[in-house]
Amino acid sequence: MKKLVLSTLCLVLLTGCTPVISQRGYLPDPDAEAGINVGKDNKTTIEEKLGDPSLQATFNNDTWYYVSSVEKQVAFFTPTIESRHILAIYFNKDGKVVDMKHYGLEDGHVVAFESRTTPTRGRELTFLQQLFNATPGVAGATDQREQNPGGGGGPPGG
Repeated sequence: MKKLVLSTLCLVLLTGCTPVISQRGYLPDPDAEAGINVGKDNKTTIEEKLGDPSLQATFNNDTWYYVSSVEKQVAFFTPTIESRHILAIYFNKDGKVVDMKHYGLEDGHVVAFESRTTPTRGRELTFLQQLFNATPGVAGATDQREQNPGGGGGPPGG
């Protein structure tokens, strides 16, 4: 009986460590990409063939990016990017396709991606500091700046 419980527990633990692989973004269509004619196609025909772009150039609409990535995550660890493919379509001022390029992770930062983390003011606390600061009956921080991260003492009194 103990062996059955132990083997079931090991199986559950190993299953939790199975990597989760997810495809995100644009799914490449080689046939549609091969059908793009440089100098003939425009933004409307590209949108009909490939759909809406994942990203557009920041300051003008002269470049469209179709981004596809594969992420792998094991248990609770931070996901890692296994592969990333970017199809960049460049347009002239008239909206006609002038060039197409394929990029990957090896090409570096063609498109600046946001990390989705916001830096905050303050300091990192260790596990023990968090544990001792959360103890009931113990007075908390007495420094006004630690109580109010905005630095002020609240609204002015009347």
